[in-house]
Amino acid sequence: MAFEGFEERDKDRFGIEKLEGSVEQIVFCNEDNGYTVCDMALEDDIVTVCGIMPMLCEGDRLCVYGKWVHSAKYGRQFSVEQYERVMPADIASMLRYLSSRAIKGIGPKTASKIIEEFGEDSFDVIENHPEWLANIKGISTKVALAASESFKEQAGIRSAMMFFREYFGASTTVRIYKKWGSSSVDIAKKNPYRLCNEIEGIGFERADALANSLGLQNDNFDRIMSGLSYVLIKSASYNGHVCLPREKLCEAGVELLEVSAEEADRAISELIRMGRFKYVLQGEAQMIYLAEAYDEEKYVAEKLTLLDKMCATVDVSDIDRFIEREEAKAGIEYASLQKKAISDALRYGVMVLTGGPGTGKTTVVRALIHIFDSMGYEIALAAPTGRAAKRMSEATAMEAKTIHRLLEMSYDLEGRSVFNRNEFDLLDEQIIIVDEASMIDSALMCALLKAIKPGARLIIIGDSDQLPSVGAGNVLRDIIESGRFATVRLCEIFRQAQESLIVTNAHAINRGEMPNLAVKDKDFFFLRRDRDRDIAATVVDLCKNRLPRAYGNMARNGLQVICASRKGEAGTENLNVLLQQALNPRERGKSEHSFRERIFREGDRVMQTRNNYDIAWTREYDGKEGNGIFNGDIGIIESIEVAEREMTVLFDDRRVVYDFSLLEDLEHAYAITVHKSQGSEYPMVVMPMCTASQMLHTRNLFYTAVTRAQNMVILVGREDIIKEMVENNRRSMRYTGLCHRLGGE
Repeated sequence: MAFEGFEERDKDRFGIEKLEGSVEQIVFCNEDNGYTVCDMALEDDIVTVCGIMPMLCEGDRLCVYGKWVHSAKYGRQFSVEQYERVMPADIASMLRYLSSRAIKGIGPKTASKIIEEFGEDSFDVIENHPEWLANIKGISTKVALAASESFKEQAGIRSAMMFFREYFGASTTVRIYKKWGSSSVDIAKKNPYRLCNEIEGIGFERADALANSLGLQNDNFDRIMSGLSYVLIKSASYNGHVCLPREKLCEAGVELLEVSAEEADRAISELIRMGRFKYVLQGEAQMIYLAEAYDEEKYVAEKLTLLDKMCATVDVSDIDRFIEREEAKAGIEYASLQKKAISDALRYGVMVLTGGPGTGKTTVVRALIHIFDSMGYEIALAAPTGRAAKRMSEATAMEAKTIHRLLEMSYDLEGRSVFNRNEFDLLDEQIIIVDEASMIDSALMCALLKAIKPGARLIIIGDSDQLPSVGAGNVLRDIIESGRFATVRLCEIFRQAQESLIVTNAHAINRGEMPNLAVKDKDFFFLRRDRDRDIAATVVDLCKNRLPRAYGNMARNGLQVICASRKGEAGTENLNVLLQQALNPRERGKSEHSFRERIFREGDRVMQTRNNYDIAWTREYDGKEGNGIFNGDIGIIESIEVAEREMTVLFDDRRVVYDFSLLEDLEHAYAITVHKSQGSEYPMVVMPMCTASQMLHTRNLFYTAVTRAQNMVILVGREDIIKEMVENNRRSMRYTGLCHRLGGE
């Protein structure tokens, strides 16, 4: 919302008010995101205002726009949504500003001397003629120059806030200023496309909007180059491509930028010359990569090959003896493919174990842990998500970590994730076992491999028939299809698993056969509904009434609605609204907060949508403290303090306090997409079988959803949709080069 031309009618229309005054006292300031609490003097009152107002100083003159809120802890406060800062114009205000120590090296006494000497010209002298300050007794040249730099910094952030406010929020402007300092506005005016190339979180469209307002033409060469980079970034984010054929990149650039094919192709050549793009020939096709993606994929291929060559060999007779000993200890006889998997893991540096539910992958992992432990090897267990790591820990009785935690991820000064375990600080463990490998993208596999020391073994476990990673790449499938490494696919469903209709139906789906929908007394049910609105209504009724009545706490606490799509009457977006209304309606005394068209309410079920290793938690039952909430973690909102801009969420036994600036990492989780459910399991799964994009009506998506359930699956909807998904074995094609680099076709 732009606040220029604010009129009184806007108060009624948006609930927005306007206050003008000067900053009396800074109560709190978060230097990272600019969130500030201060006392502001109006004409006849002093009020507390809070919001993102970076580098505020006592004495600043403000015009703020926002709403009044009430805090049980702090009372009435004004929550700022936008603000303008005006430099003091009269002598008294200038003296107060300089006396507040806002400018480095200037305190009350020095401020009085400067005002006495230069009067209304004081600010101009400080900014443009700092050497004149050195003529005042007590001010050295060093202090004068430092004061001038400090003043320019204050002016710079003010200038940046005023210039960028139409295009970016205050927190984004803070990131821009931290990157470029007082040159921010000049750099953006000269080449606004540097914003999307160098500032995390700014996309091409927003940089292009700024460029358009500055009068830059469509055929601006910086624009074309940035647009082509954006095409590659977007194709990775939305379609999982690591690279694109040159002609397809050129075509997409022409469509996005409305330029000629010759101009786009010339820009591709220039980007290759500059080193920002790289390419590989696959047959006759020139595959174009962003330089970073090229380097990551190249490293993955080279390091996997190195690990496979360098591991120590184990004598075959020892392998047989190890297997016999484990069989005796466990009181079972391993199937032939399980024995082969154990043998290959002991013989080779890289080994892949794949297979569907109920085929005994976990049994193999347990055996390998015991064998390697008896050989004196240190072992690390890891998985891509927190929930997958937790399941791995429970299945093996050994601690498993997320890959990010194993690599000791942290953030640099610009907020970007970095891995502290890398080629310069290798992992100590000689055995690395990674589960749910279908979820690992090219960048994460590269980071993991960089941290594994030569001579160590890597055992990769995953179901290659599930959906590929959300991020760019198709790592597990590429490794398998290359034929370069030992791979065992477990096929036999063991007797105990055969009793589960979830398992047998999952395998039927994977073979392209219809699941058994007629059985009414096992763990897999089908409720026929023909219209999407009826499907949605039935899902809500199941969650609110029928399942809690029949299954009690398992349904109340362990039920998850999983959808193919976000859109439609029975997609996650609409179902989350309906389920929130049914399961957690608005009530007097129940606090809520609106954030980007979502209403978060106390009692809501929410999901963390990215790994955050820095956020603090406190364990509920013993008060132990720690850090880290992970993508896919689901919790319940315990409390919302609007005035403090805080929300408390309980994840299982970990209590986390979110600042409102972190709410972009949370979304409602009454219903989630199949992609978001990857790596997780739930006691009960309800899945709407309804109209969605043809791209989502695929066998592997359906198979992935069904295999998320531990105890029960309920399909609600149309049998023809089920049939369509089972028969559609189309997999979304991803442009990658890993299989090719490993020697595959």
